[in-house]
Amino acid sequence: MTLGMSAAMEIIGSFADEHLCVRGIEDLHKAQVRNLRVFYPFPSHRIEHAMGKPKSKVRLFVLIGGITGILTALAITIGTSWEWNLVAGGKPIISWPPFIIICFELMILFGGISAVTSFLVNAGLPAFESKSGYQSRFSEDRFGVVVKCDGADSARIEKIESILRNAGAEEVLREAA
Repeated sequence: MTLGMSAAMEIIGSFADEHLCVRGIEDLHKAQVRNLRVFYPFPSHRIEHAMGKPKSKVRLFVLIGGITGILTALAITIGTSWEWNLVAGGKPIISWPPFIIICFELMILFGGISAVTSFLVNAGLPAFESKSGYQSRFSEDRFGVVVKCDGADSARIEKIESILRNAGAEEVLREAA
């Protein structure tokens, strides 16, 4: 494929092994290459660590959802007890043991809803278009590293291709971005 030298390009490296892919990512980072994207067939903490991704914020949203559920349950139970105070056998109007069950149930409900919502938001789902540089084999059995670069800088393109090949890439392709 013949491309104009001024067009933006993507260099795609295909790896058969997770360790080789991690090595390629680390080598690219050492060469000050920052504009890369990685596709992998299964969740990999090694790749995420090599990419410098922070831990997922889903846990924080679940915690906030659970606390919100507890506070909502307390507001509902205490509010209804004060509004319709029913003194039975001299017991207090606000009695904690029955409230614990409702607090637990709403904590689980709000925590679960916030977990699903935050997962979908953080994952960017639903994705209606595939990312540029994606190939179907990256979802099957191969790891892909896609580097975006300026087509006019042929020395940098050669350097990136060399880094990917030296890291163990099976195949290195150039595509228009």
